[in-house]
Amino acid sequence: MFGTKKTKITPLVMGQEKFDTLIGRNAEIHGCLKLNESVRIDGKVVGNIEASKDAAISVVIGPHGEIQGDVVASRIIVAGKVSGNLHGFERVELMASALVQGDIKYASMAVEHGARLLGLMLQVESVNAPNRSDRDAQAVIRKAKTAGQME
Repeated sequence: MFGTKKTKITPLVMGQEKFDTLIGRNAEIHGCLKLNESVRIDGKVVGNIEASKDAAISVVIGPHGEIQGDVVASRIIVAGKVSGNLHGFERVELMASALVQGDIKYASMAVEHGARLLGLMLQVESVNAPNRSDRDAQAVIRKAKTAGQME
């Protein structure tokens, strides 16, 4: 009735994403990662992973990857396990094998059937979209300026 065509193409296929940094399946890192480039994690990271809002950086946690800490980046794709909060400035994707134990802040979200989340989801505006309070403040300033000119 709804069609049975399923694609096997996922963002986790190496040919589709360009990763400047790879953390291998047997690697374990303790400490905060400050990113200047995209990273794929197939090992374990104990600590926060942070990327600047200004940079279009992707963090991909592979099916065997495990993070114990918060992840902050433009785009976050999870196929493994995260024990911490996620904040995707542009997009967060949870693959079917994902387990996230923490809250998620996202501008855009994709969730495959089977993904597990033990936490809250909060949609926030995209980095590129003007903040509503900024628009409201700008409207008040314009109104004040035009009222001052009429006197």
